Amino acid sequence: MASAAEQLAANINFGAFSKATELKKRIWFTLGALIVYRLGTYIPLPGIDSGAFASFFADQSGGILGMFNMFAGGAVERMSIFALNIMPYISASIIIQLMTAVSPSLEALKKEGESGRKRLNQYTRYLTVALALVQSYGLALGLEGMNQGGAGVVIDPGWYFRLSTVITMVGGTMFLMWLGEQITARGVGNGISLIIFAGIVAALPGAFAQILELGRTGAMSTWFILGLLLLAMIVIMAIVFFERAQRRLIVQYPKRQMGNKMYGGEASHLPLKLNTAGVIPPIFASSLLLLPLTAVGFSSAGGPDWLATITQYLAHGTPLYMVLYTALIVFFCFFYTAIVFNPTETAENLKKYGGFIPGIRPGKNTADYLDFVLTRLTVVGAAYITVVCLLPEIMMAEYGAAFYFGGTSLLIMVTVTMDTVAQIHSHLLAHQYEGLIKKAKLRGRRG
Repeated sequence: MASAAEQLAANINFGAFSKATELKKRIWFTLGALIVYRLGTYIPLPGIDSGAFASFFADQSGGILGMFNMFAGGAVERMSIFALNIMPYISASIIIQLMTAVSPSLEALKKEGESGRKRLNQYTRYLTVALALVQSYGLALGLEGMNQGGAGVVIDPGWYFRLSTVITMVGGTMFLMWLGEQITARGVGNGISLIIFAGIVAALPGAFAQILELGRTGAMSTWFILGLLLLAMIVIMAIVFFERAQRRLIVQYPKRQMGNKMYGGEASHLPLKLNTAGVIPPIFASSLLLLPLTAVGFSSAGGPDWLATITQYLAHGTPLYMVLYTALIVFFCFFYTAIVFNPTETAENLKKYGGFIPGIRPGKNTADYLDFVLTRLTVVGAAYITVVCLLPEIMMAEYGAAFYFGGTSLLIMVTVTMDTVAQIHSHLLAHQYEGLIKKAKLRGRRG
């Protein structure tokens, strides 16, 4: 039997949306914030020769710079004030999350509730500033060392350029962090994810136009392009299916008598996602594999012979690249899942509140069972992420197709879209609940 919330959700329609004034304000605020972000990606960094850097980036677009440029919505390609994008904040969040699992003091903060969460967020902001300082200074030194056709990328190298670059880049990152928090608080939520989403989506029209141009010139047949679009739709449907897939474990709570009333006795579910790690594994795997290629590209002499050999074997589409990419994705799937979900802690919380899984003894047996179930789910989730991320690599290697609609970018776009729709759905539910409460009060007064 459907619950009252599910029945109410089924009745939500466009009319409910048109009456939700607060939700419309949140959506307009989110769109305005994202427009500000997109405008900022076109403001160039002072002291850069744009033409020389564009030529240099064209030669290095296959390395890690190309991946960062995808997340930054073209800001790296144009070397704008938002070139670092929100990546230092994401790195800081991951580091704090990993440290929480190994540091007793941070773990204690995590268990303190809202106050502990605020302190962890503050530590994340401090670490974001530190990472942005290091990355922006390293970027300034790297820009000074770049040469294209004998011409330097930086017009006037020196400490003034380095200082201005550090201040500008750190300021841009902190502004984006603030903007993401404002979208989360005053918009539809998921502010940081929506900023990355906007950057990736901004590159899709150009990618689609390039595919159409290949079809016009005869480099790709019409049927092949239609096949690519059909494959993209299949991949999107697969991502939606696997991202929504859950294993719901039944949790039973015993009946307890308090005074003359009985409480508890109901059953609930403990949902375990098929893909607990999200998009972190392919991002980490791509970053590690692209490091040798980027190192060779930044070296004016092409780097040592052994590094050039490794780069040759780790080029996109090579068998070694495919094998290592798969191995790293699987490794990070299990590693990150172990960090974000602690079976022992979950089992202890269930035991503390009197909950138990039918047929499983509370305590260690419950923790072992949760670990067993989660391991099997992670195997399937890792296989799903691997297939989605290897698909564009195979298309480019075998058919020379610029398959943009796959891999990490498509995974991010679909998951963020699903989360945003869920947030809008929850706002609509809240609006309808408020309407029902107001009607009930009016009826009570009339009665």
